[in-house]
Amino acid sequence: MSEHHAGHHLTPLRTTAPLPDDFWVASGHHLLDRSEGGGLLLTDAFLQAYLARPELVPPPEACPVERGLHAALLAEPRRRVGADELGLMADADARENFGYFLAFRDALAVAPTLEAAYLAMVRDGMKGLPPLFVQHLTHVMTRNAFDGEGDAFVLRAAECFFRPQRLSVVEGALLLADDEVIGLHEADRAHSPLLGMLGGPAISAIDVLSEASAALYKPRSDAHDFAFPLSDATYGRPALGRAMTGWIRHLTGIEIAFTPVERFEGMEFAWFLALDAEGAAFANRVWQGEGLSAEEGARVLALFTFTLPHHPRILAGKRGARGFAVLGSGADRLVRIKPQNLIAGLPLVVES
Repeated sequence: MSEHHAGHHLTPLRTTAPLPDDFWVASGHHLLDRSEGGGLLLTDAFLQAYLARPELVPPPEACPVERGLHAALLAEPRRRVGADELGLMADADARENFGYFLAFRDALAVAPTLEAAYLAMVRDGMKGLPPLFVQHLTHVMTRNAFDGEGDAFVLRAAECFFRPQRLSVVEGALLLADDEVIGLHEADRAHSPLLGMLGGPAISAIDVLSEASAALYKPRSDAHDFAFPLSDATYGRPALGRAMTGWIRHLTGIEIAFTPVERFEGMEFAWFLALDAEGAAFANRVWQGEGLSAEEGARVLALFTFTLPHHPRILAGKRGARGFAVLGSGADRLVRIKPQNLIAGLPLVVES
C-alpha cells in the first residue's frame, strides 16, 4: 500500500482490554467468527477495522469522492465498488490503496474461511497482495491456529511467522528479537547521549524469554518485547519446530513433526522446506550436493528433519519420504520467516 497517510507499522485492529489468558489481541481475532471446523469467518467488523487504518482514512484535503466512498464502505463494508468509481478519486495513492483493499476484501469474501482464502493466495503465489495485508492475515490466522496453546516458547516462536526478527549473538547464544522493537530501542539510544556512550547492542535492553518469565508472555504478547532463545536446546529450535507443526496442521490437517539437528552428514533426503528466502538458497545448495562457505554456514540458523506422513493429501510417491527444513538469516542479520513456504513447499495432491 502506498504511504497515502501513514507508514506501514502494524497497528492494533482493536484496543479493548484482553482477557487474562488472551494474547495477540492486536490481531483482531475477536472481530471474527469461527466456523464449525475452527476456521475464521469474515465479518463486517473486521473489514471496518481495515477501513480505520491511516492508509485508508481520508485526510482533510481528500476529494469528495474519496470521503464519500470511505463513508459508504464503513456503513456497508461489502458494498460493490466499480473501477469507474475508483477512477473518480483525485489522489493516485488513494486510488491505489482502496484498490488493494477492495481486492483483498473480495478475495476473503468469496472463500468459506480466511484460511481457505489464504490457501488460495498461496497457490496463486501471493500475487498483487501488499506485504502488509499478508502480514495481517498471517497474524490473525496464527492466533487462531494456536488458540489454547499454553507453551509460551511455541507462541513466541510462532510470532516469527508474522513479525520480522533481528538476530543477535550474546555470549554465544542465538537470540531473535522483534525488528521493530529493536528499532525503537536503537532510536532511543540515538537520542540519548548517555545510552550512546554506554553502547552495546539494543537487544541487551530486551528480556529473553525463559522458564521463569514464561508466565508473563501472554500479558505482554502484543508488546513483542521478549527475545526468543533460538539456540536453546530445550526451548529454542524445538519450540520453533512445534510451531511449524501447528501451522501446517491448522491449514492442511497434516501432522508433520520437525526434529532439530546440528548437521546433515550421512543423511539422505527426498524433499526439503525452506522457511525463508535465505534458507531456500542454502537448501538448494545442499540439495545439489554443493558446500556452503563459512560465512554462509554461519547464516544457517536452524536445521530440521521430518518424515512426510502417509496422508491422502500428500503425493503418493512422497509418503514416508524423509525431508529437511532450513532457516537462514540475511547478511543484514534480519530473519523473515515466510510461513506460506511451509504450505507451498509441501508435495500436496492438487485439488480439482
